[in-house]
Amino acid sequence: MACLSSSQLQKFQEDGFLVLEGFLSADECVVMQQRIGELVANMDVPLHSRTIFSTQDEQLKVLDNRDYFWNSGDKIRFFFEKGVFDEKGNFLVPPEKSINKIGHALHAHDPVFRSVTHSPKVQALAKSLGLQMPVVVQSMYIFKQPHLGGEGGVSRRLIRAPAGSIPVTSFLGSEPAWDNSLFVPTPVQRGALILIHGEVVHKSEQNLSDRSRHAYTFHLMEALGTVWSPENWLQPTAELSFPPLYT
Repeated sequence: MACLSSSQLQKFQEDGFLVLEGFLSADECVVMQQRIGELVANMDVPLHSRTIFSTQDEQLKVLDNRDYFWNSGDKIRFFFEKGVFDEKGNFLVPPEKSINKIGHALHAHDPVFRSVTHSPKVQALAKSLGLQMPVVVQSMYIFKQPHLGGEGGVSRRLIRAPAGSIPVTSFLGSEPAWDNSLFVPTPVQRGALILIHGEVVHKSEQNLSDRSRHAYTFHLMEALGTVWSPENWLQPTAELSFPPLYT
């Protein structure tokens, strides 16, 4: 089981994050990477849907022209790094080196990731945090490709505009110029779980190694007494409600 000790819970409450080394075994990590390899090997992404993922404002117009991203909340879909396609949408690099992330419903549709997300140790961890009716909002498998950057932060939200508006999305709020000296580097070992509070600003720096950094991430929300904002870009659908963590 993965219940937090009183000292771990206090540290999480004070810092807003907590590293749990050895949360996943080496075998569990291998199974997850093998499964992702299978998904990538069999992916079938139409040319017009080969969407570069970015949270930068200039990318919104590109994303607005496609429904591949905006309708991905209840599906497993693939999103790519910049510079990996030619002008016709053909790969310039091996497909397995082109992916930024796979989202947003691995926890619902893939048996390997569903078993990880809903494992007894994840449920025990959520209970020790005091979550009474948590639901799984989204999940992603992130590839931190060599020499490619990433973004983080919570000072702005990506929201849907009212029906019929152009563009169909916008950012609510703005990204301040963060003081990099305030960020605390947190090295972790393979199999570690990083528990992050939803209001903690975090980022992942450029990968300067020659290997991708893989991470499976999922977001939990307390459903008890909570109303999901209709402005959020991600919405539950008739095909997939946000599934309860406790099963």
